[in-house]
Amino acid sequence: MVREQVVSRGVRDRRVLKAMRRVPREKFVPTRMQHEAYKDSPLPIPGGQTISQPYIVAFMVKALNLSGGEKVLEVGTGSGYAAAVLAEIAAEVFTIERIGELAEGAATVLKNSGYSNVHVRHADGTEGWIGEAPFDAILVSAGAPKVPKSLLNQLKIGGNLVLPIGLAHRAQELIRVTRIGENEFEQEDLAEVCFVPLIGK
Repeated sequence: MVREQVVSRGVRDRRVLKAMRRVPREKFVPTRMQHEAYKDSPLPIPGGQTISQPYIVAFMVKALNLSGGEKVLEVGTGSGYAAAVLAEIAAEVFTIERIGELAEGAATVLKNSGYSNVHVRHADGTEGWIGEAPFDAILVSAGAPKVPKSLLNQLKIGGNLVLPIGLAHRAQELIRVTRIGENEFEQEDLAEVCFVPLIGK
């Protein structure tokens, strides 16, 4: 999977590739779909959500420019797969999921897989995790109409926030926002993507 779906498309960050090789993706998909866990496509999970295509997970994690040891916030835990990939690189991952069933399921599989550095919370991800802020990096795994100010405020200076921007069920633009000052941010477009909508305040 890593060689054919990730490296072949240009993701060469050794930390990301190592993380992708270490995380058993089949543990994060419904039992009836485990035989499809390594397909080059997203897969359905409970709550009308999806586990993202492996390449997209690798691309988004690479875009955060992690060097190892960071404190990362993820919005949209879903199955917990991206949180596991992040946890292979970062020191601590704080991940928020608005659907209780998914939050509970992800917390269980992450714990059973030995990821003691991942903290799962059932809440509105658009509000971030104020008690643990600021974060070195923030990853949002759902499409938003605009960048939530609450997340920008919880990003450290020098940190990156990666998220899809655009209307639901239409092509979205994956962007990276870098905080370069107290009230100064730089934004760049990375790729066209399609994610489930970000729901919250």
